[in-house]
Amino acid sequence: MKSRLTLVLLIGLVLGAGSYWLFALPTVEARGLPQSADAIARGEYLVTAGGCLSCHKGQQSEDDMSLSGGLALATEFGTFYAPNITPDAETGIGNWSGQDFLLALKHGRSPDGSFYYPAFPYRSYAGLTDRDVLAMAAYLMTLEPVVNSVPEAETPAWLNRWAMAGWNRLADFRQGEVEDFNDEQIARGAYLARHLGHCGECHTPRDSLGIPDSSREFAGATLGDEVIEAIDAEHLADWTFNNFDLFLLLGMKPDGEFVGGDMNEVIEYNTSKLSDADRDAMAAFFTRHNSGD
Repeated sequence: MKSRLTLVLLIGLVLGAGSYWLFALPTVEARGLPQSADAIARGEYLVTAGGCLSCHKGQQSEDDMSLSGGLALATEFGTFYAPNITPDAETGIGNWSGQDFLLALKHGRSPDGSFYYPAFPYRSYAGLTDRDVLAMAAYLMTLEPVVNSVPEAETPAWLNRWAMAGWNRLADFRQGEVEDFNDEQIARGAYLARHLGHCGECHTPRDSLGIPDSSREFAGATLGDEVIEAIDAEHLADWTFNNFDLFLLLGMKPDGEFVGGDMNEVIEYNTSKLSDADRDAMAAFFTRHNSGD
């Protein structure tokens, strides 16, 4: 009897520890949002550089340039809808705190503790500094609130938000080491490409569970029926620094052709708005470090 009770208690402890490991909310310091004009201006730049408009652009009219969301992203795991990230209290982020922003962008957790689907690139945003996240939040809170209730994700019965707890842990195990760079310009380019610009979310292939294959970073992928071009060392072998810099500014490739598809909007709303220094940093990362130079 005593040994059976001990076994039951041991099983309970293991199950409890496992549940905590999977589902516990990450510890994030309670932080207020910066209020200075400089921080808000910095946040505006970061939101633009991060390409938020490409996904969160309002769908209520053709010329809707708000961040009220609604864009449908069709994937093999279902259809996901970009949320409203204007400060509307009911349908947007109007009630979010600094802690909520840090949990969402860096850990994929909503204010109520549930999990976001990785259609939201929180695993890339995990590499952002807290300072940048809070500056972005400060800017978003200055926008005009827009009332827009976005549909819930349409997923198979077996795929729900709580299943993301296990998915996140698997993704942690499969994530490769991220190297540090001594070259300040390349380090900045890596930060922009891997984290803020989250280029790998589209350009890195994924396994059958949708986990990015970090050993093939930027090697190209498919998104629905769309083939996403590779931007790794092999495929950029003929690109120069100036080629890539001009591509980020105008969308023009070395052969004089212009990019098409969704990348058009990435160029228009995101990379063309980068500062000269940041555009040069991304070009340095992709054509110098990524090419093995």
